[in-house]
Amino acid sequence: MSDDEQRTGLPVVVVGAGPVGLAAAAHLLDRGLEPLVLEAGEQAGAHVREWHNVRLFSRWGEVIDPVGEKLLAPTGWTPPDPDTYATGQEWAQRYLQPLAEVLGARVRFGARVIGVARRGRDRVVDAGRETEPLTVHVQTVDGEERILARAVVDASGTWASPNPLGGDGLPAIGERAAAGRIAYQVPDLTDPDVRARYAGRRIAVAGSGHSALTALVAFAELAGTEPGTHVDWLLRRGQVGDTFGGGDGDQLPARGALGTRAAAAVEAGHITTVTGFRTAAVEQTGDGVVLESLDGRRLPPVDEVVVLTGFRPDLSWLSEVRLDLDPTLQAARALAPLIDPNVHSCGTVYPHGATELAQPEPGVFLVGMKSYGRAPTFLAMTGYEQVRSVAAALAGDHEAAGRVELVLPDTGVCGGAGLFDDPDPTASGGGCCGPAEPVAVTVGAVGLDR
Repeated sequence: MSDDEQRTGLPVVVVGAGPVGLAAAAHLLDRGLEPLVLEAGEQAGAHVREWHNVRLFSRWGEVIDPVGEKLLAPTGWTPPDPDTYATGQEWAQRYLQPLAEVLGARVRFGARVIGVARRGRDRVVDAGRETEPLTVHVQTVDGEERILARAVVDASGTWASPNPLGGDGLPAIGERAAAGRIAYQVPDLTDPDVRARYAGRRIAVAGSGHSALTALVAFAELAGTEPGTHVDWLLRRGQVGDTFGGGDGDQLPARGALGTRAAAAVEAGHITTVTGFRTAAVEQTGDGVVLESLDGRRLPPVDEVVVLTGFRPDLSWLSEVRLDLDPTLQAARALAPLIDPNVHSCGTVYPHGATELAQPEPGVFLVGMKSYGRAPTFLAMTGYEQVRSVAAALAGDHEAAGRVELVLPDTGVCGGAGLFDDPDPTASGGGCCGPAEPVAVTVGAVGLDR
C-alpha cells in the first residue's frame, strides 16, 4: 500500500465535540470522509454546558448547522422553533447531544488530546511532511495512545483558557492567591448557593464584552431584591463609548437588547462605572479584596471579583506542528486582518474558509473560536461555514471550498476606532462595516473579490 493510499484510509481527527467540532464531523461524513471526534469532556458540548444558564443572542435557526440537521432528520429529531432562543443547556441537550448520538462511535469522550505531530518527525524536519500521516497523542483513563490521522481539525475552542484580570495579559500580582474570591465566567444566580455568594455583596466585574454585559444585567436584577448588592464595573478603555452595542441597529435583536438592558442597569444606580482601570495588583485585606490599577488607583474593598475579559487559545499541544499565527491575536494569520479588534469596531467579519484557516503543516486546520485566537465576537454560523469549506477542501472539492457564502448580522456599531481603543466621538458612520445585503465572496490566496 502506498503512503497516499494509507493516509486516505485514515480518519480526519476533529478535536472537540462542541458546536463547531460536531458540525465538522457532519460535513466530513457528508463528503464521504471518516471523522473521529476526540472530546476531553464526558458529554457533547461540555464547555457549552458550563454556561448553561446564559441565553444565546442567536436564534435557534442560526445555531443549528444545516448538514447536522440533515443528519438528524432520519432519526425523527424535531428542530426547535427557529425564531426562539436557547440557553447553553438547551443548545447542548436538544441539538449537540442528539447530533453526537447520531455520529455514534465516531465521537469519543474522555479523550484529551495532549499533542499533535508528524509521524517520526519533530517540527524541525522537512522530509516527509507531505507524505507521513499526523499522529494525535491522546490521554484517556486507560493511559496514553497514538492515533494516526490524514488531517486534524482543531475545534477545541478557547473556553478553557480565560484571560486573567491583570491588565497586561498576565495574572495581576496576588490574583492567583485570591482565586477563592475570583470567578471567570458569568455566575448562575438561579443556583441558591451561587446566589448566596453574591447577594448583598460588593462585586467587581471586569470586562466590556457580551459576557460582562450579561453579568451586569444579572447583578442589577439581584440588587433589586437583595439590598446592599453593588457592582463596580471595571473598563480598561477610557470611555464607555459604544460598549453597549448598536441597540435597535443590531441585526441580532437579542444582542442589541442585551446592550440596552445593560445600559439601563447602569443607569439604575446599582453599578458604578470605573473607566481606564487596568488591574496591576489584587490585595486581600480584612475588609475584602482591594484592586489596584497600573496608575496607582485603589478601589474600595469588594467581596467578590468576576473576570470576563475574554479568552485565549491553548497552543501548547500544537508545539510540534508548524503554525502560522498572527503575532497579535494568535489567530490564523490570513484571518487576522478581517477580525482584528484594534481595527474593526463594528464586529462584521468578511466570509472566509479553508484558505485562511489552513496552516503550514499539511492537513492541519484551526476552526471555530480557536481560529479567532484572542479576537472576540465569534458566531456559531461563522464556524459552521468554516468547517463546510474545510471539509470540501479535504475532499478535494477546491471550487466548493473557495466559494464561501455567508452573511453575518451587523452589530449596528460602526466607527473609526477599534474595540480596544478609546472611542472616537468624531468618527463617521460606516467605518469598517460592509453592505447590509448578502455578499457572495470567493476566497483565495490573493485576498477577497467583492
